[in-house]
Amino acid sequence: MKNVSRRNFIGTGAAAVTLNVLFGKGYAMCKKQPPVGSLGKTPNTKFAVNVEMWWTDLPFSERFQKAAELGFPAIEFWDYGNKDLDAVKSACDDLGLEITQFTAWGFTPGMNDPVNHDLFEEKIRESCEAAKKLGCKLATVVGGDDQPGMTQEQMHANIITALKRVAPVAEQNDLTLILEPMNIRVDHKGHCLYGSAPAVRICREVNSSHVKINWDLYHMHISEGDLCGHLREGFDQVGYIQLADHPGRHEPGTGEINYSRVLKELKELGYTGYVGLECSPAEDEMTAARRIALADQW
Repeated sequence: MKNVSRRNFIGTGAAAVTLNVLFGKGYAMCKKQPPVGSLGKTPNTKFAVNVEMWWTDLPFSERFQKAAELGFPAIEFWDYGNKDLDAVKSACDDLGLEITQFTAWGFTPGMNDPVNHDLFEEKIRESCEAAKKLGCKLATVVGGDDQPGMTQEQMHANIITALKRVAPVAEQNDLTLILEPMNIRVDHKGHCLYGSAPAVRICREVNSSHVKINWDLYHMHISEGDLCGHLREGFDQVGYIQLADHPGRHEPGTGEINYSRVLKELKELGYTGYVGLECSPAEDEMTAARRIALADQW
């Protein structure tokens, strides 16, 4: 074994500490750090920046440029109703950015109450037109918060009814609706749909090529853990992936989730879609992009 001087040993240790502080505990020193403009051009996974949570100090219209400067190939966002869709599409086209998904139906009113199903269908038809403007093929829908006097089974049955009703509309317009389970321990107490098992069951019963799951790994980790195992069990219903680390809902490398392992599992399962970065940078966007690039190496 080669002799190591005390000075070299201390220097190496300091470098390791610095790397762990900057990139998150558990990342090996041997992992390569790409140049700034290529941070988002990751080798194994295609990432889409959630521009609702990144660069929040900038006007919405300026965040696309920032994503492109870091080399990310795509963006995602939430509600489309308050945005100039033509301007969003034009800016993304100019920058070579794809728009992966947006939110078509949120928490309230819930589709878990039949009284809202007419409005739900109307909103999905409207979202199909919005998606065409954006050149987007995915739209998130949310089950809804708990309805007074209803059991969870009743609310889930109502979600199935609602999704079956709009599935033909989604199919005709080639827009895949991605149902997102939340977590009720940290972020969305009182929500009716959490964990992969009920979401998989709902989508299998709807039985449409255009109704799948927005499989948010952050919510799934908090709700049930065993991320790779549950992905294998329900992979036939995965329509899209999102992520954030826990605790904190920041980028990979800041919490307890081994995202290198999870992203590798996704690749081995055959997932070729985008992974949405629905996380808030713990320090700044540059550091977050570096940590994400490292998480995509294994």
